[in-house]
Amino acid sequence: MSHHAPQPVSIEKIAAPHPHDPLTGAEIAAARAVLDAAGLMTETTRVPMLLPDEPRKEELATWTPGSPIDRRVDVTLLDIATGVATEAIVSITRGEVLHTQRVPNDAPPYGQPQYLFEEYERAEAIAKASPQWQAAMKRRGLEEHMALAFCGPLAPGYTGRADEVGRRVIRSLTFLKYDEQDSPWAHPVEGLIVHIDLTANSVIRVEDHGDVPVPAGHGNYYPEVQGEARTTLKPIEITQPEGPSFAVTGSLVEWEGWSMRVDFNAREGLVLHDVTFQGRSVLSRASVPEMVVPYGDTAPGRFWISYFDAGEYLLGKNANHLELGCDCLGVIRYLDGYVADDHGHPVRIPNVICMHEEDYGILWKHTDLAGRSDVRRSRRFVVSYFSTIGNYDYGFYWNFGLDGSIEVVAKATGIVFASAGEPGVRQRHATELAPGVFAPVHQHLFCARLDVAIDGEDNRLVEIDAQRVPMGPENPFGNAFTWSETTLHTENEAQREADSSVARVWEVQSASRTNHVGRPTAYHLVPQPTALLMADPKSSVAARAAFATKHLWATRFEAGQIWPAGRYPNAHQGGAGLPEYAAADRDIDGQDIVLWHTFGLTHFPRPEDWPIMPVDYAGFWFKPAGFLDQNPAMDVPEASQAHRGATASACCGGDTCTCAH
Repeated sequence: MSHHAPQPVSIEKIAAPHPHDPLTGAEIAAARAVLDAAGLMTETTRVPMLLPDEPRKEELATWTPGSPIDRRVDVTLLDIATGVATEAIVSITRGEVLHTQRVPNDAPPYGQPQYLFEEYERAEAIAKASPQWQAAMKRRGLEEHMALAFCGPLAPGYTGRADEVGRRVIRSLTFLKYDEQDSPWAHPVEGLIVHIDLTANSVIRVEDHGDVPVPAGHGNYYPEVQGEARTTLKPIEITQPEGPSFAVTGSLVEWEGWSMRVDFNAREGLVLHDVTFQGRSVLSRASVPEMVVPYGDTAPGRFWISYFDAGEYLLGKNANHLELGCDCLGVIRYLDGYVADDHGHPVRIPNVICMHEEDYGILWKHTDLAGRSDVRRSRRFVVSYFSTIGNYDYGFYWNFGLDGSIEVVAKATGIVFASAGEPGVRQRHATELAPGVFAPVHQHLFCARLDVAIDGEDNRLVEIDAQRVPMGPENPFGNAFTWSETTLHTENEAQREADSSVARVWEVQSASRTNHVGRPTAYHLVPQPTALLMADPKSSVAARAAFATKHLWATRFEAGQIWPAGRYPNAHQGGAGLPEYAAADRDIDGQDIVLWHTFGLTHFPRPEDWPIMPVDYAGFWFKPAGFLDQNPAMDVPEASQAHRGATASACCGGDTCTCAH
């Protein structure tokens, strides 16, 4: 560990109205200027990751609106000539490098910084220039397709090979394109694997396994290929003639009792701070900081695949520019995001975050004994972004309800990762989508990080299960059942699995506040059925993605503990992140605690997933459970269709009900 002497730099003062405002382009540029002045930016220096170094809770506790706060940036630097990586903390406010530390990526447990965009192009050029790759293509009779071939750059996982450990490695699989507009994913060149050292800019080895024919059918999805669009769908118009019900002031967003700070960074993408409902705290910070996509195929080109799309590729840096009418409907408010490019310069991603309201069916309804029907329509406030990582596209949605609930949804779409095989010959680990096109079984496992604050930071965690009561004196008719409550006192006790057979939920209670019936105010984390990591516990991926071996972890809050699989999961041996955070088995009862929830999809691909996969959904709920004294949506007015014309009436007013059910 080393410390640079402070080197003040004359830069434009940047106003930061709130500590949780996202980094601006000017702040990223200022951070780079400070690094440059300190001699840390050379011709061969690159920036794999640049993030806000968020204020500590102690800083926030003494901060008042309008007062200054030290704006800091957390930067990982990589010397592409030597492979040496360095972490630096930069104070933009003071114009100083506060701290530097070398990343020990050349020694166990290893771990490499995130990939640079320029490395993708460089890896492809290295692969295609390789005489071994060229010979393998010619041997297959594919010489005429070499120019347009796509050599996909893929994270290597960790295999323990002596010629790879401690080196900046990327693997390349080859796909054909028969013309410039062709989708390469439909034409995998099976069994051709190029292993590349990105520091030495050289090929470590080329594997060439077999001669499986390249599938001939296309995977193109463009209208000019798929044919005319159907004409039977009539337009749906979403209008809010009086404007939306939410307000945005800088990073502060307010809607129907909800208040939150909306943030964005290069790794996690969307981050929410200071989430409150009816003026009471619910979450200090919330995000989905990691996901892993492990493949269940034993083939040479896939057994090592286990992509960490946040930790290896950066979800935020790969985020989409969202389009009105395509990604989002209705009255939309967008926020731009800023990330650093490979050289540390700011890049603006316009419209990276979408915020809107949407109808969500019935909120509550009852028809009384006299025949009077009362019904209220629900709506929700949605904050979302989309990220494209290679062939897959992921949407992350935070849905806030009028009833005080939060639903988190991950949407997976894009193009499934394809292999090639003999048409009509069944495979054990892959399904055939089109003649000769196989898609391996795999999982998409996400990890949400919820820094909970139910009426404050002093919280406790309780596991609640439905419980049968045996027939006997306490249950003479056999109909009775009840529930059990188990307080989880330590970090080890709080490593849990979901169990839908007993309707398991996890209750986060305030340790100091009670509701009007004397119970602790609380929220429930309600999981949806999700398979955990299917890989063997002794496997490399199980060590690297240990977070995905449990549905729930709870840790005592500690600054900097944000990454479920560690800061550098790329080529890491494993054991980083949550296993390290929980190793001390700290007390969490009545403490400032963080919940980590694994959710996701186990994908057995179908022909219907080709050529583009319809959206698949995974998520969970975070619902008030005694946090409020009654249904908070009792004052929601009856829906009105008044904008349709003067004769329209309120919902269910008059002789004819106009409500949709």
